[in-house]
Amino acid sequence: MESSAVREGKDDVIMLRDYQKDICSRTVEALKCHRSVMVQMPTGTGKTVVLASLVNEELRNVSSTKSMKNEELQNRRNQSVCNTIMIVAHRRELVEQIRETIHRLGIDDGNITVCSIQWLAYNINKVKETPQLVVIDEAHHALAKTYRMMWEAWHEARFLGLTATPCRMNRAGFTDLFECLVMSWSIGQFIREGWLSLFDYYSIKADSEEQRRINSLEKRGADGDYQAKELNAVLNRKPSIERLYESVARYAEGKKGIVYAINIDHAHNIAEYYREHGVNAVAIDSRTP
Repeated sequence: MESSAVREGKDDVIMLRDYQKDICSRTVEALKCHRSVMVQMPTGTGKTVVLASLVNEELRNVSSTKSMKNEELQNRRNQSVCNTIMIVAHRRELVEQIRETIHRLGIDDGNITVCSIQWLAYNINKVKETPQLVVIDEAHHALAKTYRMMWEAWHEARFLGLTATPCRMNRAGFTDLFECLVMSWSIGQFIREGWLSLFDYYSIKADSEEQRRINSLEKRGADGDYQAKELNAVLNRKPSIERLYESVARYAEGKKGIVYAINIDHAHNIAEYYREHGVNAVAIDSRTP
């Protein structure tokens, strides 16, 4: 459930829901006091629109300083003014979504660069002008070396990270990168207010064969999550796919749904097994048109 936003004229404000206005306001205040701020919002509550609104606020601050005297301008810059903004995401689809949102809202005035972290890792030395604000989408990935290099390369930049999950599976925090955490409502409150749908969930048992296999996994990535290579070796096997199908047959027979896979090969193996058992299933991956 992504939020809608409208921006009709150059000086118009992006239309936000009340909770989005609230978190934008608190984030702007936090950026005045801290060099790096992380913002948490549950999936489906409009992080991309909030991102665009915060970027727009920075650009509006810039335009409002054109008539200021040098001393006053410097004081304003020390607070929150930004001339160059870089938005970084970890997937091509997210980069395109952010670009489309910024273009649709009419706030791309040439001061904004949107790129993938993969591109930046190879081209950071080619960035001619140090960004004054770096916005990181899905900021729970920021513990990886490719993200840390931005802090090391751009000592004067401020950093704003957005994520639904400000945590790592190894229970370590992000305070070595982000000085402040600005939190939105809980998922429960979003459901009570009607912005998110109520849901049911089922989990495997703590003593199940599948859980024992998961507990046997040892390798972790920079963000504390399991490594896909080891996950694939342990779980991309017929017995696990059979048990996955049994759960679908038991709890979701006749319903439409999505099954998340470890990688492309796993997705195709799942879809093939489901088709063999009469389920109309197809594998969708990054190569799918």
